[in-house]
Amino acid sequence: MAKDDFQTVLKGKKLPILTLDNKWYRLFEKNMTPEMKRLEGRINDLLKEQGRVTNEVKDLKKIKNNLMAEIVANMPEDGRQPDPSHQKKIAESKRLIDQVNERIAKYDDDMLDLPRMIDEENFKLMLLSMEICYDEFLSNTEDIEDISAWIKSMRMELKRNIIKKQQMEVKNVELYTYMNDIFGSDVINLFDIKYDVEAKKKQLMEAAEAKAEKKRAEEAKERAEQRMLSGGGDK
Repeated sequence: MAKDDFQTVLKGKKLPILTLDNKWYRLFEKNMTPEMKRLEGRINDLLKEQGRVTNEVKDLKKIKNNLMAEIVANMPEDGRQPDPSHQKKIAESKRLIDQVNERIAKYDDDMLDLPRMIDEENFKLMLLSMEICYDEFLSNTEDIEDISAWIKSMRMELKRNIIKKQQMEVKNVELYTYMNDIFGSDVINLFDIKYDVEAKKKQLMEAAEAKAEKKRAEEAKERAEQRMLSGGGDK
């Protein structure tokens, strides 16, 4: 999949700010490229600037509201013209309001530009994240398939070795029994053969019985299912 394909998928999507997303950090923090780290720093700087500008505008608007309240407070309630003293205070408040408005106007572009700049850098970071995600996903999938094949092979090998082990155990029981019947225990002891034949016989018989019991249970289950299907058909 090409980078252009990722851009097509992302186009028009409302993306979360990645540097504020704990899930993103958990997935990519340990394998970020230098470019991803650069974008991370850039986005965080823009977010800090956006926060500073937002707080500054908020404070300026609060000052402006206080100044407007002072103008109202200096206006006579009966609608007459204020006296010179109040006129001076009103004029000063208006002058300060003009200054505040100028300062707020200077932040207007920042208030518009910063979100756009953050989105642009965040988009770039998401593209890089998707590329890494895609490459790692493919790599992991290949490894999973290889490991699955290895597990399957080992299971088959284990099954073959279990059968081989059981066959050798049966052969040992037969050899031991034959030698003991012909030569007696003295010759067996002379050969330094240490083999608990009775325990092994019991183990093999129990294993054979368990296998037979399992087969009988499966056959009984199959017969019961066939009877149920037959009964359902009659109804």
